[in-house]
Amino acid sequence: MTNQNPEQIARDAIDKQLLACGWIIQNKTQINLAAGTGVAVREYQTNAGPADYVLFVQQQPVGIIEAKRPEMGQTLSVVEEQGEEYAKAKLKFLNNDPLPYVYVSTGAITKFTNYNDPKPRSREVFSFHRPETLLRWVKEGKTLRGRLLDLPELPLANLRDCQIDAINNLEKSFKNFKPKALVQMATGSGKTFTAITFIYRLLKFAKAKRVLFLVDTKNLGEQAEQEFMVYQPTDSNSLFPQLHNVTRLRSSFIPDDSEVYISTIQRMYSILKGTELEESAEELNPYEFVQTKEPMPVVYNERVPVEFFDFIVIDECHRSIYNLWRQVLDYFDAFQVGLTATPDNRTFSYFNGNVVSDYGYEKAVIDGVLVPYNVFTIETKITKEGAAIALGEKVDKRERLTRRKFWETVDEDIAYSGKQLDKDIVNPSTIRSIIRATRDNLPVMFPDRFDKDGHFEVPKMLIFAKSDSHAEDIIEIVREEFGEANKFCRKITYQSKEDPKSILSEFRNSYYPRIAVTVDMIATGTDIRPLEVLLFMRDVKSKSYYEQMKGRGTRTCTLDELRKTGTPTAKYNKDHFVIIDAIGVESSQKTDSRPLEKQPGMSLKDVLQTVAMGNRSEEILTTLANRLIRLDRQINPKEREKFSALANGLEVKQVVQKLLNAYDPDTIEQIRTSVYEQHKGEAPTVLEAKIEEQHRALIDKAITEFHNPELRNYIVDVRKKYDQIIDTLNIDEVHKIGWVADVNEQAQSSVAAFEQWVQENKDEALALQIFYGEPYRRRELTYKMIRDLYDKLILEQPTLQPAKLWDAYATMEDEQDKGKFVQRMPRSEKPKQDLVLLVSVLRKALRIDEYLNGYDKTVDRNFQDWAFKKQAGANIKFTEEQMQWLRMIKDYIANSFHLDTEDFELNPFNAHGGLGKFYQLFGNQYIEIIDELNEVLAA
Repeated sequence: MTNQNPEQIARDAIDKQLLACGWIIQNKTQINLAAGTGVAVREYQTNAGPADYVLFVQQQPVGIIEAKRPEMGQTLSVVEEQGEEYAKAKLKFLNNDPLPYVYVSTGAITKFTNYNDPKPRSREVFSFHRPETLLRWVKEGKTLRGRLLDLPELPLANLRDCQIDAINNLEKSFKNFKPKALVQMATGSGKTFTAITFIYRLLKFAKAKRVLFLVDTKNLGEQAEQEFMVYQPTDSNSLFPQLHNVTRLRSSFIPDDSEVYISTIQRMYSILKGTELEESAEELNPYEFVQTKEPMPVVYNERVPVEFFDFIVIDECHRSIYNLWRQVLDYFDAFQVGLTATPDNRTFSYFNGNVVSDYGYEKAVIDGVLVPYNVFTIETKITKEGAAIALGEKVDKRERLTRRKFWETVDEDIAYSGKQLDKDIVNPSTIRSIIRATRDNLPVMFPDRFDKDGHFEVPKMLIFAKSDSHAEDIIEIVREEFGEANKFCRKITYQSKEDPKSILSEFRNSYYPRIAVTVDMIATGTDIRPLEVLLFMRDVKSKSYYEQMKGRGTRTCTLDELRKTGTPTAKYNKDHFVIIDAIGVESSQKTDSRPLEKQPGMSLKDVLQTVAMGNRSEEILTTLANRLIRLDRQINPKEREKFSALANGLEVKQVVQKLLNAYDPDTIEQIRTSVYEQHKGEAPTVLEAKIEEQHRALIDKAITEFHNPELRNYIVDVRKKYDQIIDTLNIDEVHKIGWVADVNEQAQSSVAAFEQWVQENKDEALALQIFYGEPYRRRELTYKMIRDLYDKLILEQPTLQPAKLWDAYATMEDEQDKGKFVQRMPRSEKPKQDLVLLVSVLRKALRIDEYLNGYDKTVDRNFQDWAFKKQAGANIKFTEEQMQWLRMIKDYIANSFHLDTEDFELNPFNAHGGLGKFYQLFGNQYIEIIDELNEVLAA
């Protein structure tokens, strides 16, 4: 209809929702209450005036809907009183009691109040409840919130103190009818056991109908299912599944006869969307890949109405309940309980600050529930400083997928940083240096692990790798350096050729493997009690994710358990574990959470995974189409043939066309025209719904092929064919090693000794005098002064090498900033010249620079500022040739600290015409410019 007023628009939306929820809508002049279980009558007369809708169930009035125009969404709480008046009013022709169920709705926002609750309180609901649900509620008499008040005292047997506190506080929260609660319990302190205990009580005593246990990976779902299977309540001789049906969802089918449902949040999203989801899409933690734009929204699903669950328990709620996945939680009209060891600010905010358990890692260690850890650092020269390969060098290259090697000449100079290692560049000597240092220091860390023949038994160790390719390199070198067989070191990832679960079980319960390498599968949520060493060979930027990874080692383990599960030489209970930090993960700056929206540079793997998990946005489908277009130009005919075999016979170009067609304006307009022609005279809301339905079908058809995990994996794998450089020219070596506490103490000692030496010599060393003097005097700083100061330092304090001092200051800064969100420029690379290093640490010692910075980089920044100010708003505009000379002067001062006119006879100036050329370019100002640069660049 056209020219509708706002209230009519709201009523159209309400009608649409009521029909979807199973209600029959009738006008007051054409009432037939026997037409179905639930009938909604418009404008039914009461003694308080006509009610917008009166709800009848089995011909008995049970509720009211008060409809308001959309712009009143912000004031619905004011309208609740009006809805209550209608509910208390007498209906025409009937001598009714007050009606218990009151909805206030704009069609976009709906609030519901159950006046049978002990303290009736409105709450927002995604849609209306079904007639069958209201009928059940009427028959039950006491409401769920009323039954929560009947929860009996908690039996304390077999529960830890932290679990007792969590359950008691949670049940108190339920009795106060708070919709959300957060249970923070340290990894390993029994979160799942705690959850099953309160779920059992909710089912038995509060008569909850259904509980949803949400996880974000298939692995966690399987673990939760196992814990439900073996749980035995203290008041029964039966196991949990014998008392209450437990179902782990594996497909789009959701039975209605279970009481506990275990599901990944991505599967529940797909169920609500009415789409299929391959199990492989549940293997990767959605927290680990990037999401872009808003996904297709969840719509009402009659198979799973909003009231289907009474309670939702969200495991690992710190990482998966935002953006794409929050829709699942917003859909259901249920109490929500979050479980996490590592909440961040968003987690606290989402659960309304209602923290019913605050049992962190430190408390768990104090109570003996978890074990503490020590950090041992291994830093190599190349991971710290990077390396370079010169033009013309012959190097190994390797195809990422096949790992086939071939020789090739480098056609340009290649400089790489430590962060590029094991991605574009592989340096085997870096991996070997780390593994060798680990091997040599394990006996120092665990001196009691020698058998009667004097052989050292390697403790169970988990290595975190950057990728599957990186993991393969690590495994090969571990086996070689430890001199052991294949069974000694195994890979446990979702990409393993062997069943990863069986390898994980062996790692947990058997002697072999001693060392496991993982990329994704056991980074979080996996219980491995005998694990005693975590070796980080990948960095982690998320604070909460890093805490979860560390949690793999926190579990306690008795001496008997330790010996039975693969470490027979153990002589004591597991009382600690060791983190070996070979990548700087302990000191790298962490963010409070991982960004999940609108990030550039989304990997092809993430794009495919995003589509598989339900994102159908125009941005994501267009991105995928563009990636496939590029891929089509690169792959060979045989690879295209394999693609087609996995894509239902379609070529790459045909798949791309479907993706682009999904949001093509002309195609959408054709759908609109066709719907209008076929359904003339229908209401605009009906027409728009049909257009949306057909458009959604077009989108679903466009991504049909990507439900196949084999195709997704093949696309990722074939893309990975492109080469890695194997750097065998730069041999790495361990640069820094030791316990972090020892390293920190050593750094503090070195810095203290140096700063004391500076104070003691400030009156003797000319260079120091100048640094202590007024800023303008720094123009007198000469190469000879710094050389003299350097010689004096090495003579008097031979252990205080400038390079060592740089590392000491860097260590202290990192320790000082750890855990803080410090906004500062990234630290520059360590200068290579000793004299430049000396000036850098001297400026830090004298507090000229707040943070450690290479003197050469300081000169660079000062030069940029000077050149900008010199030319800003003035008539001076340096030519490109003049700028080339100024940059040469800048580079010279960065390494020699001062420029005199005599220096123009040296390189690089003499090769470009010397002082004469400089005068020719700058005229009479040449001396002024030299003086200015000497002064400002050293500032």
